[in-house]
Amino acid sequence: MKKTIIVTLLTTIFLFNMQAETKVLIQTTMGDIVVRLYDETPQHRDNFIKLVESGYYNDLIFHRVIKDFMIQGGDPDSKNATPTQQLGAGGPDYTIPAEFVYPKYYHKRGALSAARQSDQVNPLKASSGSQFYIVWGQVYTPSQMKQMEGQKVEQMKNAYFQNLAMQQQDKIRAMYQAQDQAGLQRLQQELAYQTDKYFAEHPVQPFTAEQIKSYTTEGGTPFLDNEYTVFGEVVEGLEVVEKIQSVKTQPGDRPEQDIKMKMSLVKD
Repeated sequence: MKKTIIVTLLTTIFLFNMQAETKVLIQTTMGDIVVRLYDETPQHRDNFIKLVESGYYNDLIFHRVIKDFMIQGGDPDSKNATPTQQLGAGGPDYTIPAEFVYPKYYHKRGALSAARQSDQVNPLKASSGSQFYIVWGQVYTPSQMKQMEGQKVEQMKNAYFQNLAMQQQDKIRAMYQAQDQAGLQRLQQELAYQTDKYFAEHPVQPFTAEQIKSYTTEGGTPFLDNEYTVFGEVVEGLEVVEKIQSVKTQPGDRPEQDIKMKMSLVKD
């Protein structure tokens, strides 16, 4: 009896999760795409659902398309935009805090991710309120992935070093004012030593085995991992994404022929 109850409970939980899954149909002038939204990124999920239900995305275009990279849309200024109109800066008057669920969700082919402003003006990597992109990317060789891993580790070390330096900013400022070059050099060497020591004691593996397999067999954009929020993935219509990312574009990466979209929630 107890075993039957446990099995029934697990089945109920499984069915509930399946029913709770949110899918969105993106109808385009080149075919239909269905994306699944991740529950682990609730703010992005709920915002996307709100915009879809309000008709926000209807008649917008994929305004930025780069072959072997991604297709991007969601700029409200793209609705009925003139052929030469500059696009890419539009959106609602809010951003969404980053929701990195890494390495579980990464930039594999078909990933649905949020666009955002650059780190210079957006150090917390907050997402655009409406703009999104779907990853196409490319297939990488194992040696390319190895090289990229090295670059990722160096980025992590630089970030760690900069954080240590920020903690010493008053001391550094005083040394600069006193023109104490020897002191600055000693401090730099000490922070570099602390950085190397930390990473020697806490080795990092930028990509999981699953990621490496995915990037070397199916493709994607690994250099965007942990930089932009991935909040869903394509479950149907990946061939449509392939067609869109291959279209001819004009300067500014806008397709020569507008590719319009219309969205709706998928009713199970």
